[in-house]
Amino acid sequence: MPNPTAAMLVIGDEILSGRTHDSNTHHLAGALTAAGIDLREGRVVSDDADAIIAAVQALSGTWDHVFTSGGIGPTHDDITADAVARAMGRSIDVRQDARAILVEHYKKSGTELNDARLRMARIPEGATLIENPISAAPGFIIGNVHVMAGVPSIFKAMVASVIPTLTGGAPLLSRNMDVQRGEGDIAAPLAELAARFQQLTFGSYPFQRNGVYGTNIVARGQDGAMLDAAEAEMADLFG
Repeated sequence: MPNPTAAMLVIGDEILSGRTHDSNTHHLAGALTAAGIDLREGRVVSDDADAIIAAVQALSGTWDHVFTSGGIGPTHDDITADAVARAMGRSIDVRQDARAILVEHYKKSGTELNDARLRMARIPEGATLIENPISAAPGFIIGNVHVMAGVPSIFKAMVASVIPTLTGGAPLLSRNMDVQRGEGDIAAPLAELAARFQQLTFGSYPFQRNGVYGTNIVARGQDGAMLDAAEAEMADLFG
């Protein structure tokens, strides 16, 4: 059986402007790989409702899971929850269980739960809450869409709570080696190796370190014994 598939949707003008670095996709990719879920697509869209709706509908209809980050805070440009609700054909409003979480959190900190903060309790109809152990404001799951915060520490905490609830497949394993040759020099033998091990995938990634040029060769697959055999052949060919 093939592994379940996933897509990542990063939402935010700050990503597209270059002001903020997206580390969430990198983290999610590692977590999904370890869980046996294949991340197959990643997109970045602006804080635009129509763009978010179109991306959510396209991705949720193509892949088994969609993960979003960004746009669920208290400010006017945090429109992800409303856009996802529209994309999934659901109504949205302040939900009492989400509100109760915020009431308790802000009571402990002595901070007012004003109208802006209360926006973070707006949850689409029928959604399941995702716990936020850092700043309390929950994410949510609706259909196959997992809506999470953009702040990396909160995103990681939400991923940690969601991944164990998902059914994965066989984790993707890898073997790699550095070769002090250019990609053009290894292309032909690497293609022949890939033809012999068609259940694996091979990638080549050029590098320059301390004035030395070379290529990092990576073999990936789910069969550890086959990867070991491929690694042995890589050592014979390129060692």
